Amino acid sequence: MALHPRHWWTIAASAAGLAVVIALILTFSAPPRTTTAPASTAASPAPSSTAPTGPASTPSAASPTTASAMTPASPTPPSDTPDPARQKFAAMTLAQRVGQAFMVSSPVTGADAQSTYVLEALHVGNVFMKGRSTAGAAGIAAVVSEAAAQAVEEGVQPFVATDQEGGFVQIMQGTGFERIPQAIEQGQLAPAALQADATRWGRQLASTGVNVNLAPVLDIVPGPAFAPQNAPIGAFGREYGYTPAAVSSHGLAFARGMLAAGVIPAVKHFPGLGRVTGNTDVTAAVTDSVTVRNDPFVAPFRDAVNAGVPWLMISNAYYPKIDAADMGPFSRIIIQGMVRGDLGFSGIIVSDDICDARQVAAVPAAQRGVDFIKAGGTMVLCTNQSVAPAMYQGMVAAAQADAAFARQIDAAALLVLEAKAAGGLIRK
Repeated sequence: MALHPRHWWTIAASAAGLAVVIALILTFSAPPRTTTAPASTAASPAPSSTAPTGPASTPSAASPTTASAMTPASPTPPSDTPDPARQKFAAMTLAQRVGQAFMVSSPVTGADAQSTYVLEALHVGNVFMKGRSTAGAAGIAAVVSEAAAQAVEEGVQPFVATDQEGGFVQIMQGTGFERIPQAIEQGQLAPAALQADATRWGRQLASTGVNVNLAPVLDIVPGPAFAPQNAPIGAFGREYGYTPAAVSSHGLAFARGMLAAGVIPAVKHFPGLGRVTGNTDVTAAVTDSVTVRNDPFVAPFRDAVNAGVPWLMISNAYYPKIDAADMGPFSRIIIQGMVRGDLGFSGIIVSDDICDARQVAAVPAAQRGVDFIKAGGTMVLCTNQSVAPAMYQGMVAAAQADAAFARQIDAAALLVLEAKAAGGLIRK
């Protein structure tokens, strides 16, 4: 049957997924690597030149015994071989480089005027499919294809992400998608069985053109008695268990399954949301007053990094025993000190949503992306396309005014482009 031109992205994404899987096969046997406070609370429901603002829209412990490499191979090319990531980087304007360090939402039920404007006019290079859809794989693939086509810059295809954890957090549903159980149920499976299941779920995602899953959750809830009080994780059964060993073994099984299907997993929410009571999406002043820098509850993230996980997401909570000055997404101690330093992570560090999240609402939108990149982050996640222009413009303006920040934008953009080159997302 003849394919409509709009479905080019589905074909390209399938090829990109195959490229990732081939890279995984080549590296699978590699040894593991060695290694401002807010204020109020509310109840928590389920989970080169500055561009113009555009139209507004109505509105979000123990390591596994076997740790296999998860990161796609990206060897340094010979000196006479052009580096596609650096070639694309050199061809990009400042506005386009900022766009590579940015991920903006587009409704999974179909693009709206604002998401189209942001992806095209603001040169945003990555897409988050938000909301809920029961249209099934074929219907959702058409929507993903349209959104992805809007985010192509200089022949560089986007990372297209969604939240497909299971339970209450499964954005894509309907024919072609299995109903994924809650993580607390996944944690009852043998890790090998969970990995096989996750591989199958990942293939279902990949069939739509999604290449990043913002999962698994590696947060540790202290125990079943506390789970109902833990609004973001335990209340929805998003935890794999109640010990570092259980969360590591099952979270990594889920991550390996996704990557085997050609979908990049992003472990979250570092350094953990299992001990808080408020949900940062809808509540301010969410504080973890227990977790410390070398906390045992950080172990699943360390295990994931040692296993080669490619992406890691930062929590929006406030951790005064780690950094008394700044919340998670704006903390150099957490991002540079712990993630880059203590864990030795060299992949993509993505923020949690910092557009709609009530936790960060007191920080001006134009400053949030700047502060995240300054703290050492790689990619800003914005799940409200109406807020995105202010955040994007703030980042462009800061890079124009501050050479040091411009270098940080460059480093973030190049890291994203290198990951895209490794995943087959750069056309020559």
